[in-house]
This record gives sequence, C-alpha cells and structure tokens, in this order.
Amino acid sequence: MNIVTPADPASAAASQGRPTREEAEAAVRTLLRWAGDDPGREGLRGTPERVVRSYEEFFAGYAIDPVTLLERTFEEIDGYDEIVLLRDIRLESYCEHHMVPILGRAHVAYLPRRRVVGISKLARVVEAYAKRLQIQEKLTSQIANTINDVLQPRGVAVIIEAQHQCMTTRGIHKPGVSMVTSRMLGAFRNDPSTRREFLAMVGWSRPTEAE
Repeated sequence: MNIVTPADPASAAASQGRPTREEAEAAVRTLLRWAGDDPGREGLRGTPERVVRSYEEFFAGYAIDPVTLLERTFEEIDGYDEIVLLRDIRLESYCEHHMVPILGRAHVAYLPRRRVVGISKLARVVEAYAKRLQIQEKLTSQIANTINDVLQPRGVAVIIEAQHQCMTTRGIHKPGVSMVTSRMLGAFRNDPSTRREFLAMVGWSRPTEAE
C-alpha cells in the first residue's frame, strides 16, 4: 500500500517536526490523568503504548499516496466502456472534530476511457483517504477527484453512507442516523441515464445528498 516505513522512526519523526513515540505516549498518560484515572495502575500501564500503536493503524492513510496506487493501469480491455463499480466498500474513518469513528460503506464507480485499474486499488484509495482525520464531505470529494485526475475516465461516481459516532455516543445521542454524500463527475453528472444506471446498480432508491 505504499506505506512509508522509515529505518529510524524516531529520528524521522523529529526531522518532520512530529512528536516522538515517547512524547505521544506521555500525552496519553496526561489524558488518562485528566480523565481522572491513574496511568500507573496495573490495568493502564501498557495503555499509552497500545494507544499509540492503534493510532498508527487508525491514521495509516497519511503515509499512503493515493495517486501512486492508481498509476498502474491495463489497456487490454477489448473495448470495454461500461460502468466499473466496486460496491459496499467497508469504510472506517475518524471525525476531525471529535476524533471518534465514522463507520459506513462506499460505492465507487467510473466509466473507463481506454484503460482500467485493478479493482483492489479502488478500495485502497478509499482506505488511504479514510484513514485520516476527516469530514465525510471532503472524504467523498477526495476519492472521486483523485480517481478522475489519475485515470481521466469519462466519469466518476462516489456515494458514501456512514454513521458518525460523534452523533451516536455524545452530543445529540441519535443512534441509527446515517449521513449520505455523493460526488458525480463527467458522464455521471451530465448524463441522467448514466447516473440512474449507477444508482440502480448500487440499489439506491433515495435521492443522494449534495455533491
């Protein structure tokens, strides 16, 4: 997934102005104390290290270049020019306002122009942008715009439906509410029949929200 793994993560972090692992773990201890607990007690001694390891996984997208993921394409497609759709891509992201999970699914489609990309790469592009601090509207646009810029297809369509834990576990406390965003480019925006075909393929009977 083109993840950058420095030979010396501590020195690499310092050279980029990022906190070291030790500083990150110390910050977790501070938060534990702020929450009212004792980071030195048995059950919490390993928590700072585990949290930092978890953050490396949660935010792995910062080390992935989505453009590179799409650069290898295939031109031997025997003239195929219909919709290519990857449906129900599981999505895990994190709200940049509260740093809590955004959980949902994405549908990603494009109309090829002489070349296609491996389908796993579409899912990896979703993950590369999702594994960052996000708002859903920006995430939707980033996925669609990158596919459009790199592949230069005749059209791109992305729909994301997700539940935001900042709404379900805090604040207004409304479980079961999902947010839908879409981004339609090229033929999916300009040709109503192409748009309808895509929506039918994903089983979408409701209108999509603002693009």
